[in-house]
Amino acid sequence: MRSAGFLSERQRRFAWLGFLLAAFQAPIAARLVDDASWLFAVVVALVVATVILADDAQRRRPEAEAAE
Repeated sequence: MRSAGFLSERQRRFAWLGFLLAAFQAPIAARLVDDASWLFAVVVALVVATVILADDAQRRRPEAEAAE
């Protein structure tokens, strides 16, 4: 059995949803907004992607063997 990450399955789904929404919103906002405030959506998408990658890394770690 694989070790669980620090995100639950529900949190993981919401993280993916947040990443996709921020990633799709950034280029649309870049076309519609004159200033560079759309960069915030890019930063949010990168932070959420980092959390998802960290959770993946923790899930792929082998479980610590029980001490006998």
